[in-house]
Amino acid sequence: MNTKYKKHLFKPYFLLPILILICSNGLAQNTLISEMEELKWEKVMPGIWKASFGKMGLNPMDYANKPKVDAIKALGDAPFPFAQDASRSLLTPNRASVRLPLSETEQIYGLGLEFEGINRRSEVYSLKVDHYGGIKGYTHAPVPFYISSEGYGVLINSSKRVKVHVGVGNRKDSALPERIDRTTGKNWPARPLSDAVEASVEGDGMEIYVFAGSTTLEVVQRYNLFFGGGVIPPKWGLGFWHRMHTASSDADVLKEIQDFEDKGFPLDVIGLEPGWQSFAYPCSFDWDSTRFPNPENFVQTLNQKGIKVNLWENPYVAPVSTMYKDISPFTGSHTVWLGEVPDYTIPEAQQVLLKHHQKNHLSIGVSGYKFDEVDGYDVWLWPDHATFPSGNDAVEIRQLYGMMMMDMFDRHFKEQNQRTYNLIRSAYIGASNHNFVLYSDHYDHEGYLTALANSSLSGLLWTPEIRSADSAEEWIRRFQTVSFSPLMMLNAWSSGKKPWSFPEVTDLVRNTIELRMKLLPYLYTAFYEYNQKGIPPFRAMVLESGFDTRETLAGGELDDAKNPYAEQKRLEVTDQYMMGPSILVAPVFTGQKERTVVLPEGNWFDFYTGEYAGNGETISIKTKLEEIPLFVKDGGIIPMLSTLDKDNPDQPLEVRLYGSKENAYLLYNDDGVSYDYERGEFSLIELKTTRDREGQLGGISKTLKSHKSSYGSIVWRWMTVPQ
Repeated sequence: MNTKYKKHLFKPYFLLPILILICSNGLAQNTLISEMEELKWEKVMPGIWKASFGKMGLNPMDYANKPKVDAIKALGDAPFPFAQDASRSLLTPNRASVRLPLSETEQIYGLGLEFEGINRRSEVYSLKVDHYGGIKGYTHAPVPFYISSEGYGVLINSSKRVKVHVGVGNRKDSALPERIDRTTGKNWPARPLSDAVEASVEGDGMEIYVFAGSTTLEVVQRYNLFFGGGVIPPKWGLGFWHRMHTASSDADVLKEIQDFEDKGFPLDVIGLEPGWQSFAYPCSFDWDSTRFPNPENFVQTLNQKGIKVNLWENPYVAPVSTMYKDISPFTGSHTVWLGEVPDYTIPEAQQVLLKHHQKNHLSIGVSGYKFDEVDGYDVWLWPDHATFPSGNDAVEIRQLYGMMMMDMFDRHFKEQNQRTYNLIRSAYIGASNHNFVLYSDHYDHEGYLTALANSSLSGLLWTPEIRSADSAEEWIRRFQTVSFSPLMMLNAWSSGKKPWSFPEVTDLVRNTIELRMKLLPYLYTAFYEYNQKGIPPFRAMVLESGFDTRETLAGGELDDAKNPYAEQKRLEVTDQYMMGPSILVAPVFTGQKERTVVLPEGNWFDFYTGEYAGNGETISIKTKLEEIPLFVKDGGIIPMLSTLDKDNPDQPLEVRLYGSKENAYLLYNDDGVSYDYERGEFSLIELKTTRDREGQLGGISKTLKSHKSSYGSIVWRWMTVPQ
C-alpha cells in the first residue's frame, strides 16, 4: 500500500466505543424472534384479550364509547385463536413493533376504508389519515383492525401511524418457504409467503386487542360492541339528502324545495355548502347576511316542511369569525388555508366551538353537520412537526382529529336528547357508535362500491354519494347504488345537478328513491341490529354465511415491461354486498349489459319477481336500466311501507316473504328522533312464518313490546309460491 495515504486511514479500535454504544441502544441489534418479548395477554371480556408494552401517547379509545358488555356476553365465549407464545413485541429507541402468527392459507380483511380489494394478504399498509391518493393505507379512515378468515380480529390501538406488513417480509429466523431459482425454477414468488403479520409505529409502545369468534361476522360484531355497538340514525337521516350549490341563497333553496314538490320527489335533508358562511376556507362558522339575512326564519320554514338543514364546515378558523378571539389561545402553531387549527384535546377549546354552534345553529333548528377537509393532503394540513398548546403530538392529533369532532358533537346532541346524522371525512378506531357517515372527493363508481363493502369490516359507514354523471345511464346507475347505502345523497355543491337533470331517466330515479324509502322499516330494523348486536347494516360478502371466500388468481405471465415480477392479480368479489339480514345488492356500472352475481349457499330469489335465482353458485343476469339487481335469501321477511305518507303515524305495512323456509323476524320501531329508545320506549313486532298441519306456509304477527311509534295494519305478500 502506498504509504502516502497511511495517515488518512481510520484505526479500527477507534470504532469500538461507537459500535458498543450503537448496539446498547438497539440500533444495530440483530434481534431473533426468540429474543423478542412474548406478549402477555389479559382477558378483558368474553372472547376479547388485551396485551400492551411500552407507553401510549393519546389513546384513541378516549374518543370511543363504552362497551355493550351484556351484548358481548350474549355472543358467548371463545378460546384464544392462536398460540399465545407466538405473539411477540420489540421496542427500539425509535419504534415499537409486534409480530403475530399467520397460517399458510389464512386470509386477512379490514384495515379500514379502502377503494381497492378486500383481501389484504401479501400487502403493506401505511395507515395514515389522508385524502385518498392511491397509496395503500392512505385513506379517510385507516383503521388498524384486521380480520382473519380463521375467526379472529386484531386491533393495534395506537394514535401513531401504524404500518402493517400482512404476510409479507420474511425474517431470516422464521419458517421460510422453499427457495426457488427464478431463472430455472417454476412459480418463483416475488412476494415469498410469510408466516406473520408484523405491525409497527414510530413510538414508545402500543396496545393490542384480539377479538375471537366462531365466524368472521361474529368477530366484527364483537369489535363493534366493544365500542358501544352501532348507531340508530334518526329516520329523517335515512331519507333523501340534497346538497345545494355552494353559492345558493335562502331564496335558491326555497325554489329548489318547491321544484322537488312539483316533480314529486321525496326530500328529507337540505345540505348547505361553504357559501352559507360569511367566509369559507378557512371558516367563519357565521351565517352570510346577504345570502341568509334571517337564518332562524329560514331554518324554521324548512323544519315546518319536514326538511332538516345540514351545514358544511371545515375545522379551520378564520380571523373574521365571531368565535376567533375565544378559540385562538387554543390553536396550534401552523394554519390550514390561513385558518387556525383548534386543539380539541383541550376541553376549553371544545366548549368554545360547541357554545358558538349551539347559539348560532342548533338553537334555531339546524340538525347536523358535514365536516370536510379533516383528512387532507400534507400540502394542505399542518406538518408533522407542528406544535399544539396541549403538548400533544401533531401526528397523533391528525390521526384522531375526526374522532374528536365526532365525539364532542355526538355528546352535545345526546345531552339534548336529540339524534343526529352527519357526514365526515376522517374516522379511526371505534367509530361505529358515532352518528357520522364517511364520503370522499374520489369519484370512481367501482371504487365507491368497494369502499361500501370494506367499511363494514372496520366499524364504519360509507356513502357512495352522487355528484354528477356523463350520461343518463351513469346517472341512474349511481342513484341506484347510493339509494342502497347508509346515506342517500345527491351532492350538487359544484355541479348544481337535480335528480331530474337527465329527463330520460327522471321517473327511474324517482322510483329508485321511493323504493329505498319504502324499505325504511327493514333498514331501520337493520340499524337496530347494528346497535344491539353489532351487525353492520351494509356488509361485505365475506361476512355472509355460506359465501365462498376462496380466492381466484389471474395473470402472472412474465413480461419485462408490463409484469417483470410475474405477479398474479386477485379476482375478488367487491361489487356486491348484503343489506340487512336477507337482501343481497348487486349494483350495475355504466355499460354493463349483463353481470355476474355470486350467491352464497342456500336458495336465493329475485326481489322484484320472487323467481328462484340460484343456490351457492355464480349466476349471470341481464341488466335492466330500471332496476338495481336485488336478491333475497330463502325465508327472507321484508317489511315495507305501503305508502310514503310521512304525516301518517300508523303507516300500513306490506310484508314480503321469499322462498319456503320458516323464519322469524323482529321488526323494530321508535319515535325516530330522540334517545328515548335507550329508556325502553320502542316497539317490537315478531313477524313469523310457520307451516300448518297441511304443510301450508302462513304468516303471523305478534306485538312483543308496544309503543306509540308502532306501525299500522300488516298485509302479507308471498313473492314465491309456498312449497
